[in-house]
Amino acid sequence: MIKLPLAPSMRLVRRLSLGAAVSAGLVMLSLAPAEAAKTTLNLGMTIEPTGLDPTVAAPVAIGQVTWQNVFEGLVTIDESGKVQPQLAKSWEVSADGLTYTFKLQPGVKFHDGQAFDSASAKFALDRARGKDSVNPQKRFFASIASIDTPDAETLVLHLSAPTGSLLYWLGWPASVMVAPNSTADDKTKPVGTGPFKFVSWAKGDKVELEKNADYWNKAAAAKLDKVTFRFIADPQAQAAALKSGDVDAIPEFAAPELMTSFDGDARLITKIGNTELKVVAGMNNAVKPFDDKRVRQALMMAIDRKTVIDGAWSGLGTPIGSHYTPNDPGYVDLTGKLPYDPEKAKALLSEAGYPNGFTFTIKSPQMAYAPRSAQVMQAMLAEIGVTMNIEPTEFPAKWVQDVMKDRAFEMTIVAHAEPMDIDIYARDPYYFNYKNPAFNDLLKKVQETADPAAQAKIYGEAQTILAEDVPALFLFVMPKLGVWDKKLKGLWENEPIPSNVLSNVSWED
Repeated sequence: MIKLPLAPSMRLVRRLSLGAAVSAGLVMLSLAPAEAAKTTLNLGMTIEPTGLDPTVAAPVAIGQVTWQNVFEGLVTIDESGKVQPQLAKSWEVSADGLTYTFKLQPGVKFHDGQAFDSASAKFALDRARGKDSVNPQKRFFASIASIDTPDAETLVLHLSAPTGSLLYWLGWPASVMVAPNSTADDKTKPVGTGPFKFVSWAKGDKVELEKNADYWNKAAAAKLDKVTFRFIADPQAQAAALKSGDVDAIPEFAAPELMTSFDGDARLITKIGNTELKVVAGMNNAVKPFDDKRVRQALMMAIDRKTVIDGAWSGLGTPIGSHYTPNDPGYVDLTGKLPYDPEKAKALLSEAGYPNGFTFTIKSPQMAYAPRSAQVMQAMLAEIGVTMNIEPTEFPAKWVQDVMKDRAFEMTIVAHAEPMDIDIYARDPYYFNYKNPAFNDLLKKVQETADPAAQAKIYGEAQTILAEDVPALFLFVMPKLGVWDKKLKGLWENEPIPSNVLSNVSWED
């Protein structure tokens, strides 16, 4: 077919039509919105919490879902471990350290509309310190003798004795503010003042939160509209979920040996931060042969901490010589106090009356780091003639019953997650059955001052006593192994308190 040339008038019509089409296209492009940043987050966790109220139970997974997301405190702890104002905007401490006067934020409401004021703050603290309290950190509030509420925005705590750590303790998950009319249901339907509101909990699967549109602190309003906590226990399944995009982040990845599997991934990034997770092999100091300090020292000198870290956690960890981490004020590196020396360990055992060693059992909770550490230790102790049998122990129920409650054990191994918890060796009762009046006096003394330098010095002395007495074999601090999408910003790389603080988390455009 032959194409005839268009008449001039037709050519003009075509040019006008094409020009109009191009112009319309440009207008449409200019009106098309830029691709919006994501406002949802799927975050993976290894352990599902037993409940959602950190003021009535101890497992750290509770706070990892709700602390700073749903619940807030008078003060908070920031990523560097420092105390910052929160529901209390300021405070004053009397010269004698016995009166704390807090000025509260005005106009704050709980998620269900209840007012947060001095009366509700008094309720929360009275509940935590009361005779019937089941708060896992009830001791934090023991020195509060009485509470006054002169007006809605003023809260006054009167103490029976100076308590230098009180402000720090008030920032913990166990110290969050709860509302008088909702505490009965907080375990399954938490109501707080935080930037996120509870939506639902599908047991065995997930917890969902949504942005609190009425959050009192407009300058710190959540950038995410919805957060889903997914509970995935198996490390291989965690890795698969990350690589497939089913989850966007796992801030505490459970398998150090799989961290390198993310190398070269275009979408994911890995982070190695610090934590307060101190892995120790606690001994029952009240039973033979662990009632003899020489035996405990010998066992410590039979352990090469670096080899334990290599075998248990793929070389990712920091050796410690006492129950203290390098993050904490007044930290002293005491790994050289009783260094690895099998020959000296044998000599100490002979001196203690065990020239041919002895046999004992370690109760190992079924969390990856524990049996792995125990197996490495087992081989090392065999070299000094000590036979260690490993008894797998279900955690938490059976371990808590056998070790914490019944003290029916010789040795165990566990990661202590609480920050600055060196005072557990002064608690009576506690599972170590360790008693040292000089150590106890130091822990009382540290509360008599709020001066950071003075406290750091005392903590240094306390660490030295433990390193010498060895109520537990001090092994290593576990790192915080994070894996998440490179476009995700604001997740904490370090963990001064076990948590997943999401108030500042957002996606890049």
